[in-house]
This record gives sequence, C-alpha cells and structure tokens, in this order.
Amino acid sequence: MPAVLGSYSPPVLCPYCNADNDKVIDSRTSDGGKVTRRRRECLACTRRFTTYERVEQTAKLMVIKRDGRRVPFDRENIVRGVSSASGKRKIPEDIKQKIADEIEEELHKQFDREVESQVIGEKLMGRLRDIDEVAWIRFASEYYKFKSVDELKKQLELLDGKVRDVKDQQRLFS
Repeated sequence: MPAVLGSYSPPVLCPYCNADNDKVIDSRTSDGGKVTRRRRECLACTRRFTTYERVEQTAKLMVIKRDGRRVPFDRENIVRGVSSASGKRKIPEDIKQKIADEIEEELHKQFDREVESQVIGEKLMGRLRDIDEVAWIRFASEYYKFKSVDELKKQLELLDGKVRDVKDQQRLFS
C-alpha cells in the first residue's frame, strides 16, 4: 500500500481493471477543506482516475415537523422548496444548491441532534428574500399558510419596508 505525499491512502479498486494496487499522484482539498480530491494511477494497467473523499456526518440531524413527527434531515427538501418557490423565475441551479449547502452547514454547526422545521423555513426565507422577492412571497405563502389577502399584504408591507443588506457587508446592528 503506497503512501504518497506523506499521507496513508488505502488502495482503491481501479475502475478500468478492478486491481486494488494504485498510487496517489496528487491530492488537493476543495469545498473549503471538506473534500479531498486524489488523482491516482493504477499500477496494473497504468491508467489514471480520480477519487473524492468526503467527511460523512456521523450524527444524523433530525427535523421536528409541525405535527411533532421526527424525520431525518434531507438537504434535497431545501432544494425542492427553493425550486418550487422559484417556479420559472431565473434563479440559477448553482444558487439553489449553494442555498441548500449554506443552510445545511449552519444547521450542523448550530444543532447537535434535532432542529425544528420552522428554523429551516426561516433560514430559507431569509435567503430567498435576498435573491428573489417573488420566490420569497411564494414560499412565504405556503410557509405562513395565509388565510386572507390582508395577511399577505402585511407581509408584503414588511418586505417593502425592510432595508436590504448588501451582500458580504458586515452588519452594523443585530
């Protein structure tokens, strides 16, 4: 088992010949240090391939739904929420994925085992409000379950009166 670049790397099956004898040619971290990309060369057939190592979340975060049920956290629910709220709005797919990544990272930092679904909804609404107000109001109408147009108008007035933060600007007041 070769150790290259000062780190132990267990052999991986070659995708071409299924041999388990390879050497690591290059290792790089990406995604803020969460992923290690390794370029490998099979010693049997000399072909090169790439592997990725990710840290797996050991403790599953559970979401407490409004009705009290507990379900495992699934970031795809966030992506689906953004997609349905945005509808045919021109929100790029990478932005939707970035929102899901950021919220997932925040949740794992702030909560050990359980998080209420309302917390996730509030985080998502905050992001949507900054990206696309129409998508925000679509999501908010489902989230708040408006019973009348007056309730919707109140939320729109709050949105209209709110000063928007400039991206990456440090907040002066909390």
